[in-house]
Amino acid sequence: MIKSFLMLGQSNMAGRGFLNEVDPIYNEKIKVLRNGQWQMMTEPINYDRPVSGVGLAASFADAWSKAHPDEEIGLIPCAEGGSSLNDWHPEGVLFQHALSEARFALRSSQICGILWHQGESDSYRSLHETYYEKLTLIIETLRNELKLDEVPLIIGGLGDFLGKTGFGQHATEFRQVNEQLLRFASEQQNCYFVTAAGLTANPDGIHLDAASQRKFGYRYFEAFSKRYHILKPLSGEEQSLKVNGDYSKTEQIYLHSMDLASGKITYAEFEARMAEVMKP
Repeated sequence: MIKSFLMLGQSNMAGRGFLNEVDPIYNEKIKVLRNGQWQMMTEPINYDRPVSGVGLAASFADAWSKAHPDEEIGLIPCAEGGSSLNDWHPEGVLFQHALSEARFALRSSQICGILWHQGESDSYRSLHETYYEKLTLIIETLRNELKLDEVPLIIGGLGDFLGKTGFGQHATEFRQVNEQLLRFASEQQNCYFVTAAGLTANPDGIHLDAASQRKFGYRYFEAFSKRYHILKPLSGEEQSLKVNGDYSKTEQIYLHSMDLASGKITYAEFEARMAEVMKP
């Protein structure tokens, strides 16, 4: 059975890293829930906006797959750019949608973890003062509804680049939100905090760039697999930028089909490549 992970939060969980800045991850054992089906993962995973891009879930899944080479992992994308904790209230659309997707995924998978990243939209006007209570309600309700009390919840901190430029200049209270996130992870059971220290942003000043998202996903996996908080950058996280190019037959077929569909190759070239792939 597929081991699945629920993706919740706002745009830095959905992913806004530029797709051309990192090598793509293709792995037939990494699936994404799309239209009710488990499809092979491609980025963007969490298509909440036309500007969605590289997120942390891809490198998280890649690290998980390397640690469990004989199993399949599934990602359940439910993040929504710009969403605040108020938007994630259990009676709201975002929470109810995530609940619906999770229940659908449970028909064919085992949910093994919850990946959460949110806070930029609560980093001003003293919203951090009610962050802990709001997050507690969201997570407790989610766990109760899905019977996921024992499942690890991994929550990421906000980047040090916030509060300075671009869209990020208004998120001036990100440090206070980080304090609440770390407090929550420290006091709640089966919850682990992952620092964003040392990670860098796109020119917009609010979204993690593609390379940082790869590293962030690696940190999330370390927190998940080791069951402890990640409070500083990891020495081996650069390996998250290295992609295995030894593709299986299924992956090669998929890649050639993508090239054909995007107009990079002609149908004759596609046929020639497919003939090579199909050679015994």
